[in-house]
Amino acid sequence: MSASDVQPPQSYRKEEVQEILHLAIARKTEVEELSRTQLWEIAAELDIDAAVLQLAEKDWLLQKQQQEKKDEFNQYRQRQLKRKFIRYGIINSFVILLNLLAAGTLSWSLYILILLGLPLALDTFKTFQTEGEEYEKAFQQWYFKKEMKASISSLWNRIKTAWLS
Repeated sequence: MSASDVQPPQSYRKEEVQEILHLAIARKTEVEELSRTQLWEIAAELDIDAAVLQLAEKDWLLQKQQQEKKDEFNQYRQRQLKRKFIRYGIINSFVILLNLLAAGTLSWSLYILILLGLPLALDTFKTFQTEGEEYEKAFQQWYFKKEMKASISSLWNRIKTAWLS
């Protein structure tokens, strides 16, 4: 079946229109970026009200900022997990070495290896789980702490500059 044999439907759902327009705009432009003026021109050609476009652009910017914050949070969680893995490796290496020196074989150290590995496995699952209520709660707590640290740091810097002046 060739592309010319495909008959387009008489109507499209909203999501389908978005997908088709996205593909058309991507094919029309040879460059990777469009200017804001070009965005406004495309919207005018599509008879999209300027106020609607402005709200959509604002929503998009807010979503983009939120996603950047979540990406930073995910990187933070992955760094924390990496530290836990390193700590797990160091502790278990010491325990295994101690077991080998004391008994000449691996025996009781395997139990410790498993017992310490279970919380690490759960933390690993939690780190890579990026959806759901628990994730959102952890993100909000992290973001609140980050904002508080930034506020306190800013206040401290203002106090220092006022004190030294």
